[in-house]
Amino acid sequence: MNDIHQSFAHQGLVRPREERVLGGVCAGLGQRFGIGAWPARILFVLLLMIIPGSQILIYPILWVLMPSAGAVSNRTPETWSAPSP
Repeated sequence: MNDIHQSFAHQGLVRPREERVLGGVCAGLGQRFGIGAWPARILFVLLLMIIPGSQILIYPILWVLMPSAGAVSNRTPETWSAPSP
């Protein structure tokens, strides 16, 4: 799971600690694509109304896969399992 979190963090997909309403997924996606948190939420709801169903599955999956801001450290893969000093 750390590999996935590191990959998402490297791509800029993290859930920010501020501007969260539920899990921070829409705020993180908005931040990644350069739009605000509220426009990202509105776009998410509009997509849900146009293409029902898939977003209901995508949101919880992204909630699990996207790391929280600050949770992913700059440690190398060799030190992920080692305790921090």
